[in-house]
Amino acid sequence: MKTILLCSDLDRTLIPNGAQPESPQARPALFRLAAHSGLRLAYVSGRDRNLVREAITEFHLPQPDFVIGDVGATLYRVEGQQWRMSQAWWRDIGRDWHGLAHDDIQALLAEVKDVELQLQPPEKQNKYKISYYTDPSVDAGKFREKIAGILEDHGVAANIIWSRDEAEQRGLLDILPRRANKLLAIRFLMDTEEMAEYRTVFAGDSGNDLDVLTSGLQSILVNNAAEDVRKTATERLSEQGYSSGRLYLAKGGFQGMNGNYAAGVLEGLVHFFPETAGWVTSAVNTPG
Repeated sequence: MKTILLCSDLDRTLIPNGAQPESPQARPALFRLAAHSGLRLAYVSGRDRNLVREAITEFHLPQPDFVIGDVGATLYRVEGQQWRMSQAWWRDIGRDWHGLAHDDIQALLAEVKDVELQLQPPEKQNKYKISYYTDPSVDAGKFREKIAGILEDHGVAANIIWSRDEAEQRGLLDILPRRANKLLAIRFLMDTEEMAEYRTVFAGDSGNDLDVLTSGLQSILVNNAAEDVRKTATERLSEQGYSSGRLYLAKGGFQGMNGNYAAGVLEGLVHFFPETAGWVTSAVNTPG
């Protein structure tokens, strides 16, 4: 039996922190399924290591085999309580910064005077990730262009991510090496673990998962995903010449579940790997 690599986003994919209801049997079933010898599990998240650990405890998620965190800037092999950082992945993404690291990039951005940049707490930073709070009303497109221009002038290829924290009314700016993204981190993991593409699947829910969802990698879009994400994903796949069969849109009904969150992940897993139907059915129907 060849192993399956299941890579999944966390928030609003496995973690039911969206507005839609969760099928109550889904997460417990996923927890039991993760123990199957034919499955390896990777979490792919914007969360840092500590927040991923908190999520595992709070939402009773299964212990993964791997964690891609910090929007792709970190990759860990999880062995019990030991999280072993992949130095090979850091070396790979570090090439984009040509020997520079966190403090060097911070110094380059000291010339930004028109928008206040406030460093986020130390736990949000690492060698190849600089995170700031900033003005939530800034023109995001022009702001990213400005940051990119400064870095490019110094030969730095960066992945610049700006978002808004509506609850706290502040902008969030993350700067990473250009290679540091979910898709390339998954492909690096596949290569290092010698996992074939046809035995790998990704599950996500939102716009920041689109690069993976539309990459041609087998992917699952959970039922609670916004309609605009569904539309964009299917359009991009078509534009890039990929078969629509590479993306499964969970719809609910499988084992009486609604297809939201973990239920959609299980539904999609069985779609791509029919041999898992028995595994999943057993996991769903096991009491407790």
